[in-house]
Amino acid sequence: MAFLRTIIFFLLCISTALVSAAEQTSSTSILGLVNTSQDRSKDHTLEFWGYHDYEGSQNYVDTLKLRYYNPVNIGDWHGMVRLDTAYTAAYGPQLPAQSTGTFSANNAMLTIWGGQAGWIANVGARLFAPLGNTGQWLAGPQVSTSFKPADNGQNVLADISPLARYMIGFNAKAPAGSALPPLASRLELYPTVGLNLGPSTQIRFWDENGAVYNAAGGGWFVPIDAMLTQRLSKNLLIAIGGAKQVIQTYQLYDWSVYGKISLSF
Repeated sequence: MAFLRTIIFFLLCISTALVSAAEQTSSTSILGLVNTSQDRSKDHTLEFWGYHDYEGSQNYVDTLKLRYYNPVNIGDWHGMVRLDTAYTAAYGPQLPAQSTGTFSANNAMLTIWGGQAGWIANVGARLFAPLGNTGQWLAGPQVSTSFKPADNGQNVLADISPLARYMIGFNAKAPAGSALPPLASRLELYPTVGLNLGPSTQIRFWDENGAVYNAAGGGWFVPIDAMLTQRLSKNLLIAIGGAKQVIQTYQLYDWSVYGKISLSF
């Protein structure tokens, strides 16, 4: 619990410091970069995702996910709401035969973040809800920022957009006769970096899958994650990516491949 309080205090202090320093630094170039945290699209975006994860011991999980982004404006505060729903199918020798390969509702997520003009960071929160009869609710704060090259010309670097989030579990549930899952307490870190490969092509590192520290039981999960994106038009983008664990003292998955179709309107 002491670690949990320390992390939450740390995130709140970072967000307060970033906001209070905004007016002095938001328009200043630092190492050739300018802050673009408050530059966000006014479009609504609908994304269709597919994941294929290998968990080890010949066990796999396939996931179909629907993700929706909706801009939100409340007075001087401007932000974004993201909604996720997921259906999963698990299969492998360690799973019950009757559940193998069957897609079922897995989880839903609500994420909101934003800020005001001049802020050099966005603050927000996420709520995670299990849709099946196993799992737990999670909630937690997040803070993020984004920097892009000050020169609007051709640059290899597209952006640097780190994000930190702390998720706390509660209200665990399990089928009758089964033990409740242990409550989660974890720090999620996304050191996102985007590189331009062409006018409409990017490769993005740690955009979809970040590092996780398990505060409840100790241990790190650190992957190498890369996603190649191709914008086909102003309103259509496709992407394919993959992740492979390199540090796994906290077990999540061995490797993952995924793709998406993104529609803006």
